[in-house]
Amino acid sequence: MLKIKLVRFGKKNQPHYRVVVQEARTKRDGKYTANLGHYAPTQEPKLLKIDLEAYQNWISKGAQPTETVTGLVKRFKSGNPFPPKKKRPSKKQLEKNKQAKVVEKESNKEEK
Repeated sequence: MLKIKLVRFGKKNQPHYRVVVQEARTKRDGKYTANLGHYAPTQEPKLLKIDLEAYQNWISKGAQPTETVTGLVKRFKSGNPFPPKKKRPSKKQLEKNKQAKVVEKESNKEEK
């Protein structure tokens, strides 16, 4: 059975992955049948390239994608695979907001 999965390349703590078609029982970094793209999660900005036409062709031939590859393909199809993260408020800011809401509620009760 053929699988579409990630093969790891790159140095220690600097992974770079290839999206490949490979026999299900071969080693993670063993020989592969076809290279469909690559993914570099540690690069800034993150890099993701997948040949969707070849991917669909292999799916039609019966190759099964892994969950990770399915998620990456879904992200790639969206057009913006890695949108910028929203900035979260710090703990101090959250505490200030909480106190402001308490004071606001108390002032509303006094007005009534």
